[in-house]
Amino acid sequence: MQASATEIWVIIVVLGVGTYLIRWSFLGALGDRDLPNWMLRMLRYTPVAVLPALVAPLVVWPAATGGNADPARMAAAAATVAVGVLTRNVMLAILAGGITLAGLLYLL
Repeated sequence: MQASATEIWVIIVVLGVGTYLIRWSFLGALGDRDLPNWMLRMLRYTPVAVLPALVAPLVVWPAATGGNADPARMAAAAATVAVGVLTRNVMLAILAGGITLAGLLYLL
């Protein structure tokens, strides 16, 4: 299927307006109101759910290996989680995972 330039620009504009409206719904419509406790409790877990959802496919089915599991990436993910749990320091966990990944990719 070949899309024309007009169709592509219409899609871009519609997605931009949709993104703006989604953000406005929280910032503009609800920005000065207190949210119920049950909603605040659920919103606290959003980053905890989104980050693993973005990272897990890259670790388990990496495109660099054609979708096959890679021991270097699995070990780097394990090192990141272990350092993060033990130190509760995000930057140190990311650094440990990056060093582990780079080292194992070099060695393997």
